[in-house]
Amino acid sequence: MLFSFQPEIPPMDSKNPHSAMSTLTDDAERNRLLAEMAEQSTDMISRHSPDDWCFIYASPAVEHLLGYNVDEIIGKSAYELYHPDDVEDFKLRLPSVSYERGLYTHTYRFRCKDGHYTWLESTSRSIRDPETGELKEMLVVSRDASRRINAEQTNRRLARVLESSSDLVAFIDLENRVGNLNEAARLRLGVDNTENALLLKDLFPAKTYQQQIIKALSTALEDGQWRGDTEMRDQNGRNIPVLLEVLAHKTLDDQIEYYSIVAKDMSAQRAMEEERQRYHSEVSHASRLMTMGEMASGLAHELNQPLTAIVNYVSGIERRVGDQAEIPVSTIQKPLDRISATALRAGEIIRRMMDFARKGQPQRESIDVKKLVDDVLQFSISSAGSKNVQVDNLIADNLSAVMADRIQLEQVLLNLILNGIEECGSHEGGAQKRVWIDAEETRSDQVTIHVHDEGGGLPPETEQLFDQFYTTKEHGLGMGLAISRSLVEIHGGHLWAENATNGGAVFSFTMIKA
Repeated sequence: MLFSFQPEIPPMDSKNPHSAMSTLTDDAERNRLLAEMAEQSTDMISRHSPDDWCFIYASPAVEHLLGYNVDEIIGKSAYELYHPDDVEDFKLRLPSVSYERGLYTHTYRFRCKDGHYTWLESTSRSIRDPETGELKEMLVVSRDASRRINAEQTNRRLARVLESSSDLVAFIDLENRVGNLNEAARLRLGVDNTENALLLKDLFPAKTYQQQIIKALSTALEDGQWRGDTEMRDQNGRNIPVLLEVLAHKTLDDQIEYYSIVAKDMSAQRAMEEERQRYHSEVSHASRLMTMGEMASGLAHELNQPLTAIVNYVSGIERRVGDQAEIPVSTIQKPLDRISATALRAGEIIRRMMDFARKGQPQRESIDVKKLVDDVLQFSISSAGSKNVQVDNLIADNLSAVMADRIQLEQVLLNLILNGIEECGSHEGGAQKRVWIDAEETRSDQVTIHVHDEGGGLPPETEQLFDQFYTTKEHGLGMGLAISRSLVEIHGGHLWAENATNGGAVFSFTMIKA
């Protein structure tokens, strides 16, 4: 069925018959063109009865939009094809719609031939009897609105997700004005950009904005995005640690349209990290004190030797001086020098003990590993001697320095060396056993330190050695290796253990070069 136009035929002008004939020809041609456009249009043109909205006519576009051919759709009521939620809504609006005053446009879901629903946007116009005003039919032009509606629904869903997100989100125009903030940003920053004009710099501390955010915008402009740790500022002047991402959004012709920033509030994580570090510091300090307690007798022996020597030197001087009123200093210079050196040695032992047991914030510095191992071995000489174990420092003089906290690195080394000494001393046999320390540069930025022992080797469950409270010692607490691994990891390294090919065990850990 073709759309047919029935133009009113104007009366013949007796004085100018050619003019009347020309008008008829123009109207006919216009109607023909309109009918051809209707048949070829991608929009569906349809006519409906006014009571039940049955299809009286439909253009061929109906097949593209709904899957029906023209013959199948004729006689069907539009009410049958409306989505149930939309047909009731449309019926309720009908009494309030007047077609006499022009066009009516609405959007709705229509059922296709295959059963799925598609979105249509239709513009309707009433056709009335010119003499009686009776409603004769409805003329409707419909187009596919699925893409637009789906895009709008997607945007609404994204907007709801964005508004409910816990991340702080802001949109920034090219003038660095804040266009919009989501609810999390408004609450956390204490601002409402709907009432006050905000600039991007208002969201950051001045120094951060100058040194970081301006560069972040420039990087996003070049690369599309920037990400990094920084701080935002609320309206009370408090700084908020955030993980910030800056995104540059472009138009189809590759021009920057606007920026968006997405900030994850890291306040809780930072507080937890600080608490974890405080806890770790407390546990580490307690572990050092326990180690000092375990070595108390050895350390007492270490101090007793220089103190006894000082007493002996003084007694010798007293005997030499006797009852003499005067004596040349040169005759007692040698014992005096020995007293001085021995006192310094005793003082150095006490200093190392106090440093090792002290409680304070970690301070990383460049450390000579060989020299540090020499210092640590002074703590273990007594333990090694009592168990007939020889301890050697085989680290090369030219080994690169590492960046570490001296006390924490001493704690790791001392724990591994004492474990090796105890393991060697726990096995029967008269032959002296060894514990030795060596190191190598395994990467351009890394040094690996090894502590070897000639003990009985590792148990099958090697990884369990580093679990808290796991111990193979009769009176061990199972904290030493767990704390040592944690300290190494804080320094960006890794601690592991393995059996040596010739018996015994090797504990190895990596440190970053200075």
